[in-house]
Amino acid sequence: MSEPFLISDKMTGGYGKGPDILHDCTISVDPGEIAVIVGPNGAGKSTAMKALFGMLNVNKGAVRLDGEDITKLTPQERVVKGMGFVPQTHNIFTSMTVEENLEMGAFIRTDDFRDTMAQIYDLFPILKDKRYQSAGELSGGQRQQVAVGRALMTKPKVLMLDEPTAGVSPIVMDELFDRIIEVARTGIPILMVEQNARQALEIADKAYVLVQGRNAHTGTGKELLADDEVRRSFLGG
Repeated sequence: MSEPFLISDKMTGGYGKGPDILHDCTISVDPGEIAVIVGPNGAGKSTAMKALFGMLNVNKGAVRLDGEDITKLTPQERVVKGMGFVPQTHNIFTSMTVEENLEMGAFIRTDDFRDTMAQIYDLFPILKDKRYQSAGELSGGQRQQVAVGRALMTKPKVLMLDEPTAGVSPIVMDELFDRIIEVARTGIPILMVEQNARQALEIADKAYVLVQGRNAHTGTGKELLADDEVRRSFLGG
């Protein structure tokens, strides 16, 4: 059986010289899949995402992308290797226009990126309508679309989203999830941390419940939705 496209293999680590937050944490995603990480507050969900992206120390275990060990690479080097990452906050340049934000996403590219920008405008039509508007004037949901669009401008091999629906209305959340499904259908693996666990599990091909930085439950989204313990502990019954 071949190894998953992106995998954090028994990852243990934390911030700086502080205590380990992650303990033997294994998370993976394959092309065309949506994998979600859910769990209680303080479970290490965003920490796991940051560790995958090289933003904190991995003391044991490894991170591999398409068979290559990237554990020692910086976040910038990981972007060049094909990782797209959308942090939860401070993920757009508010003083720039929507189009300028997308252009910033193409900073590592030397080819003509106009086709990619056209694809992003097809995916997020509201961004095309507002492309000359300051990104700081957009709604929360529209800002998230800009952030995802900018990450897609790098033509990533895998897209990682940290709380993409944080602070948006249920209607906007549903729309963002629809767009995320569309991106996955193009073959890009998507790894997502989500507070809205039930809704995230409904669209997940693969799901991980973390508790205190450890894998507590792993399965398909449907399997975890049907698991009595998961429902009782994390989904409100």
